[in-house]
Amino acid sequence: MPGIQETRVLPYSAEQMYDLVADVGRYGEFLPWVIATRVRSDDGHEMIADMLVGFKALREKFASRVIKQRPEEIRVHYIDGPLKDLDNHWKFRPLGPDLCEVDFHVEFEFRSALFEKMAGQYFDKAFRKMVAAFETRAEELYGSKSSSATSSAL
Repeated sequence: MPGIQETRVLPYSAEQMYDLVADVGRYGEFLPWVIATRVRSDDGHEMIADMLVGFKALREKFASRVIKQRPEEIRVHYIDGPLKDLDNHWKFRPLGPDLCEVDFHVEFEFRSALFEKMAGQYFDKAFRKMVAAFETRAEELYGSKSSSATSSAL
């Protein structure tokens, strides 16, 4: 499966970044293309959530199982939607009281190989825009500070 990985050192605690990513119900407030989210269930360790994404007239619904281990990691497993598969993994590593490394890895597979080849070109750009939206949201919630980033396609 194609994938993309991005690692950032951010001037926030691992707990702060974990809480931001785990708050799926607020994704529509700051993530590009996310129109709405619905948390079907959440027991603190496992969440089932739906996300409606859209661009222009195109709308698609995704369902995911989110496995949470506060504050170390969040794993998102695709349940249903327009893709064949979509999984992502967030790791939060504390580097100090107000500093952490955030590693985000996503793998995706389209139902059509042709569509995957065409859309894969744009997926990288969309991925980077979404990662930047999480960082901007952290600045809004926790204050503006500097960060560093590295990324790679898998």
